[in-house]
Amino acid sequence: MTQTLNATFQTRREAELAVEHIVQAHDIDRTRVTIGPAGHQNTAGETPLGSDHAAAGASPEARDDAALNGPIAVSAQVKDDAHARAVRDAFREAGGAPA
Repeated sequence: MTQTLNATFQTRREAELAVEHIVQAHDIDRTRVTIGPAGHQNTAGETPLGSDHAAAGASPEARDDAALNGPIAVSAQVKDDAHARAVRDAFREAGGAPA
């Protein structure tokens, strides 16, 4: 029986790591996984990460325009309980919170 599992992540990186893990390690078809903003606005997550921070070296000027408008949502459709457990574990290990 197919079921859909949902989680939210503070950063886009966490969400992408979770997706990569479930697709590669647990054989979840990538077309059965969606990733996007949890709300109505475009977002890169809730926490600055990577290029959202000021550069360590010389740069033209500091930036503070990262789209930090809320969490990233990931949904995965799974076919059985074994896959559901694996996906829940992967979401949790990557920093996801059940949605």
